[in-house]
Amino acid sequence: MILISACLLGVNCKYDGSNSLAPDIISKFEKEGIIPVCPEQLGGLGTPRIPSEILSGTGKDVLDGEVRVLNSNGEDVTTFFLKGAIETAKIAKKSNIKRAILKSNSPSCSSSLIYDGTFTSKLIDGDGVTGALLKREGIQVYSEKNYLDILLK
Repeated sequence: MILISACLLGVNCKYDGSNSLAPDIISKFEKEGIIPVCPEQLGGLGTPRIPSEILSGTGKDVLDGEVRVLNSNGEDVTTFFLKGAIETAKIAKKSNIKRAILKSNSPSCSSSLIYDGTFTSKLIDGDGVTGALLKREGIQVYSEKNYLDILLK
């Protein structure tokens, strides 16, 4: 089994109500079993929703209580992101998940780059909140950009 961001599977759960369908990911992993997740929905945010970014830090910093997640209206949505990450980790643990493919650049899912919190489309190194928590739990986290690395291991 593998955990995959629901938006990559064609579910319209991105902040703007769209998806990021990645047919190659589906075809390569459907035989081993896919568990779809949308941490932001699991955390209680609706779709569509106001875009959010981590302010002056990374998902690790959010987990450590050092920074917050704000939406573009300036509202603090940190608790939703933390709840979504925790619920996703629970699903992963109950399903004995060792690997996940999560949406890149997302304040929830990313495993390498996130937006810098200025809502100017500037990317910085860092994980999203869920990506960081899954890594802490020992799960290998990939994105739609580097998922083929799974096949090399």
